[in-house]
Amino acid sequence: MSELWRHDATALAELIRSKEVSAVEVVDAAIDRTEALNPQINAVISDRFERAHDEAVNGRTGQFGGVPLLLKDLGAAQEGEPFWLGSAVLRRADHRAGVTSYYVQSLLDAGFIVIGRTNAPEFGTNITTEPVSTGATHNPWDLEYSSGGSSGGSAAAVATGMAPVGQASDGGGSIRFPASYCGLVGLKPSRGRVSKGPLAGDGWAGSTIDGALTRSVRDAAGVLDVMAGYRSGDPYTAPAFARPLAEEIDEPLGRMRIGVLDHPLLQAARHDPVVTATVRSIADLLSEHGHVVEEAWPEALAEEEFQTRFVDVVKGSIAQQLRSIERMLGRSVELEEIESDNRVFVELGRQLPAYRYVESVDWLQAYGRRVAKFFEIDGYDLLLTPVAPCLPPKLGYLSDPKLGLDRQLEFLGFTGQFNVSGQPTISLPLAMNAGHPELPIGIQFVAAYGREDLLIRLGSWFEYVTPWADRWPALAFEGGRR
Repeated sequence: MSELWRHDATALAELIRSKEVSAVEVVDAAIDRTEALNPQINAVISDRFERAHDEAVNGRTGQFGGVPLLLKDLGAAQEGEPFWLGSAVLRRADHRAGVTSYYVQSLLDAGFIVIGRTNAPEFGTNITTEPVSTGATHNPWDLEYSSGGSSGGSAAAVATGMAPVGQASDGGGSIRFPASYCGLVGLKPSRGRVSKGPLAGDGWAGSTIDGALTRSVRDAAGVLDVMAGYRSGDPYTAPAFARPLAEEIDEPLGRMRIGVLDHPLLQAARHDPVVTATVRSIADLLSEHGHVVEEAWPEALAEEEFQTRFVDVVKGSIAQQLRSIERMLGRSVELEEIESDNRVFVELGRQLPAYRYVESVDWLQAYGRRVAKFFEIDGYDLLLTPVAPCLPPKLGYLSDPKLGLDRQLEFLGFTGQFNVSGQPTISLPLAMNAGHPELPIGIQFVAAYGREDLLIRLGSWFEYVTPWADRWPALAFEGGRR
């Protein structure tokens, strides 16, 4: 088959099971595409092509037996493989993971074959992927623009068909921004849905979660089914699904009550009329199909203190991250060895009193309850928002060593709040900007805690009503065909 790259993971797995193609053909095709296209976008920063080919020859069984997978170079440890966290310090040391993360092992047990690792900003603290250590990842829709962060490498790779699934993670929007910017499905699971063991119990006071970037909703469901679940010693875990998420595909939605927020509430956020109009058009579509759609949102989203409290957690966590890296390397790391924005976080984190850190965690937990009230007490099934209040920025805008940190606040009006509340959210590729640049616009839906099932039903409905399966960047057609 000449166009295996067009298939999602579910379809590839079925083709392999039915012996219409072999795992070797599928994996080798993914390797060919990666070698052909990666020089233009810099999505994959280390490969394991020979080992992946050998694993395909030997055969892999499971739900996704023989399907290629890319792992993000941030937290997704695979024993013996590079583990750099976007850091030049770890890359220079050729640091390798000593263990395999539980969820990575689950993906391997499901039959996925890892072909490489994808680019990420240092320590995952930027919403663009432009690390000093490995260079910028380019948006495949327009190479001058950001692919998002911190899962921008995975997004750019999946958007060009290098692999059907790119593992991703999200601490403040790092699955949803890349999904929005690259035209993908980005499901951020509920807090505790995916174990962070054995390397950690949680991250950023429970705000970080692991997941995946996919082109189809059914892949988003199937991959999370594989990754989800309690592992020994986890400090908390989300309640189990009533049934596998994959069984929610094409299930009836019922009549829903949906709140709409089409403009940013925080002062620092930018406001693009194109994005607002896109949200309104989606709200109108839902209304036309019988849902109750109202201009309404959690009042807590307007609380400016959220930003300072969340930054307290991030700077304390990054200061600790550097200490962890020093233990990995067995030596001290000078501030000059890390990037400028993380240098700021470390310096501020080292000055942060313990009581202030705990106080901010307490504040954020109360904030999360105020956000959750909108769903669990006020009775809304979903909240509809943009992922970002404006189109993707050009490369260099968010990575500027002096202005980058402040500029990030322009984009963060709709995402990190739901990391703090722990609620599941999904970015769906429902629109394209009609002007220049021609870039995707992702639309976010938020559900009550534990209700990924509702997001999957909604996503599969949109996939039927406003299909995107045939929407690819022109770059995807420029090479790698077998």
